[in-house]
Amino acid sequence: MVNTGDKPEGFEGEGFFATSLGKVIGLARANSLWPLPFATSCCGIEFMATMASNYDLGRFGSERLSFSPRQADLLMVMGTIAKKMAPVLKQVYDQMAEPKWVLSVGACACSGGIFDSYSVLQGIDKVIPVDVYVPGCPPRPEQIIEGLMKIQEMAKGESLRRRDSDEYKRMLESYHIETS
Repeated sequence: MVNTGDKPEGFEGEGFFATSLGKVIGLARANSLWPLPFATSCCGIEFMATMASNYDLGRFGSERLSFSPRQADLLMVMGTIAKKMAPVLKQVYDQMAEPKWVLSVGACACSGGIFDSYSVLQGIDKVIPVDVYVPGCPPRPEQIIEGLMKIQEMAKGESLRRRDSDEYKRMLESYHIETS
């Protein structure tokens, strides 16, 4: 027997199922995330293990990696980010279309890790907003999968209008990100 997972709230009868458009869109978004891996060091190797057959990130609908920001909706930042790389990371984030989510993987991306130096960015949340943090040095593939599942829950439950809210716009302005 195949387990199909939870269906959204709705009305069900013989031969039909009805729910709101927002819930169907959330379900589709959550199960078809296209990640853009921004890997700079050892956390990238753990991500490769996560994509491989033992852990198979594809079973979560994220097997299609996108190396173009315009075609991705999940930015996965993995590893040490130098301060010189911060403007490039911000540019990649800005080029992504809405809705978009950010997963910060590993101690270096989350907080600079062991590299408390003048050249290392002490957390990517200094330049772009982060939705989910995955701690560890490097984190295990199971942790990366858990982070992806948290992003899926966010995508599933996010209102279609949340990104139009004043609160969201203020948050983007605090990162000096212009909204159109």
